[in-house]
Amino acid sequence: MRMKIEIKDKVFDEERALYESHNIVLKNVKFDGVADGESALKESSCVEANGCYFNLRYPLWHANGVELCDCEMTEKCRAALWYSGDIVGLNCNFGGIKAVRECQNIRLKNCIVISPEFGWFCNGLVFDNCKIVSEYFLLRSKKIEFIGCDFTGKYSFQYVQGGMVENCVLNTKDAFWHADGLHIKNCKIVGEYLAWYSQNLVFENCEIHGTQPFCYCKNLTLVNCSMHGCDLAFEKSEVNAVITSKIDSVKNPYAGKITAADIGEVILTDKNAKAKIEY
Repeated sequence: MRMKIEIKDKVFDEERALYESHNIVLKNVKFDGVADGESALKESSCVEANGCYFNLRYPLWHANGVELCDCEMTEKCRAALWYSGDIVGLNCNFGGIKAVRECQNIRLKNCIVISPEFGWFCNGLVFDNCKIVSEYFLLRSKKIEFIGCDFTGKYSFQYVQGGMVENCVLNTKDAFWHADGLHIKNCKIVGEYLAWYSQNLVFENCEIHGTQPFCYCKNLTLVNCSMHGCDLAFEKSEVNAVITSKIDSVKNPYAGKITAADIGEVILTDKNAKAKIEY
């Protein structure tokens, strides 16, 4: 095994400062300064970064085998991780737009993410106890695990394929549009127009708030969920739902069965609305 080279208490600001570095340990290193150089660790591998500060653009493109611990990526550190794989982040702050894109096997734990357009076109993303603020979060990504997280932002989880969202609080509008094959469990979801055009989604023991949820869905399942302020629900959807609360209104569900504690209004104006409704 090759010995790792340690770099400690240094400041780098030039272009491609540590380009194509391999088997290195960075401790209290800063990527910052007047030279304003980009791509500090591009094409690098087997990198450990502890307590490092990233304030320049594109530091980790085409990087593989990177462990980040107690690191900060500022708002100026845009597009930090692209085309990279096997990345672990622990107790890190990810700022800057488009912080992660087209990456494989990313694991974040106890991290704070404030990054619009985070996590696009990725495969294999695990979030554990993270706090996230983002728009268009995880667009077209696959195989996600989102556990014990707090999320705020619009247009989340659109076109996501496969995975689990569990024990989370999601404050989000237009979430899960066109999503496929997700299991959402023990979550509180607050936001309008939930999961339109989705397929093969399961919501289990969830608390759901907001107008017009679950329209144009295919093979949608809700198990022991409650719905609050949810009107015009399930329009033109194929759904099997057991709802423990009142639904304000249900409109033209196409197929399946909806069972609720109560329904304020059932609207049937479409000849194709053939789902069974019980309350």
